[in-house]
Amino acid sequence: MQNNYEKFIKQFQKKIDNYFEENSEYIYCHQGCSACCEIGEYPFSWVEMNYLMEGFSKLPENRKYIIKENFSKLKIEKENFKGERFEYRCPFLIDGLCSVYSYRGLTCRTHGLAYLKKDGTVNVPFCANNGLNYSSVFKDGIFSIEPIKENLNIDEILKNYNEEMGEIRPLINWIIN
Repeated sequence: MQNNYEKFIKQFQKKIDNYFEENSEYIYCHQGCSACCEIGEYPFSWVEMNYLMEGFSKLPENRKYIIKENFSKLKIEKENFKGERFEYRCPFLIDGLCSVYSYRGLTCRTHGLAYLKKDGTVNVPFCANNGLNYSSVFKDGIFSIEPIKENLNIDEILKNYNEEMGEIRPLINWIIN
């Protein structure tokens, strides 16, 4: 199954790279920009989580230690959280960089793109409100260019993968119960 997923990811990444290239005049992402990793739920399927953990297992021990500490802190925060939706900084983010970048999930790969959702609305990256991606064409809640005409939500993407992906849940829920 893992080999099939790696093939799927390579094909999917080519498509995403093309979308980023086609939208390059509106994209301000660069190495070290981690706005999309600073707060979220980060949905992962079971197969993605296994792939991510493969990347984790290859990290140097000092990086693993930092990530484990990040998860420990998140566990305490989650236990004390009283709201409905627990959002957090990605525990794999270290010094503004993804420590498992090559193994990141589908949601992480599509962060920063504006695309058409199933209900016909446009998913605009939240960083547009901070002067980043698409900020020049997103004003007062109005998106003035054509978005990518593909729904890039994780559940839609996974429909194109022919194997069982397993349950989708927030990253933290795979590690912390």
